[in-house]
Amino acid sequence: MDNIRVVIVEDDPDWLKGLSSYLAAQPDIQIVGTADSGQGAVELMERTEADVVLMDMMMSNSPEGIWATAEIVQCTGAKVIMLSSMEEQELIFEAFKVGAVDYMVKSNFEEIPEAVRNAYRNRTAIHPSVAEKMRQEFRRLKTLEHEVRIKELKNLLTPTELQVLGMIEQGHTQTQIADKFFISIRTVKVHVGNILRKLGGKSSKEAAQKAKDMGIL
Repeated sequence: MDNIRVVIVEDDPDWLKGLSSYLAAQPDIQIVGTADSGQGAVELMERTEADVVLMDMMMSNSPEGIWATAEIVQCTGAKVIMLSSMEEQELIFEAFKVGAVDYMVKSNFEEIPEAVRNAYRNRTAIHPSVAEKMRQEFRRLKTLEHEVRIKELKNLLTPTELQVLGMIEQGHTQTQIADKFFISIRTVKVHVGNILRKLGGKSSKEAAQKAKDMGIL
């Protein structure tokens, strides 16, 4: 049986003591060091060989665990499991973004030993209590990305081009658009050319449909 070397980073002395005792009772887990701050964790990992780091997210009333995880992942081969009492989507997403292999809520402490084993064996799966939060955050970011893209495209189009695009989407011909705005057909064609250049598409109708689908119109 492999002996998994574990470092625990935790600023609550009672939780640290309890978790250390709980893990030390596991036949295949060895606690090789502890730290009570992000900086302390980084310094400890510079002189300690560890397979898995259990990293407290919040220390000194700030998410120190995030930057400490980033440092440890970049400089060592240790797998980092983030521990937290919170389930905030943005923090969970940040934890994975900097390289954590799992994120566990502390109330699920009885599942930590198996999470350590899975991390050591590269079999880590996102804990069910966190998976839905991750999906929600991905959806939020996707929506935000879409909104930013729409804003960028809207900013590219002039008010007149938006009006022309709206009339094209409604089925008006270029002649009707020219009559509506008291401009020449040539001017309408210039507007259409600008719209196609900015939005893409092989035709004005295709560009109008794209604008409608994206929510620009």
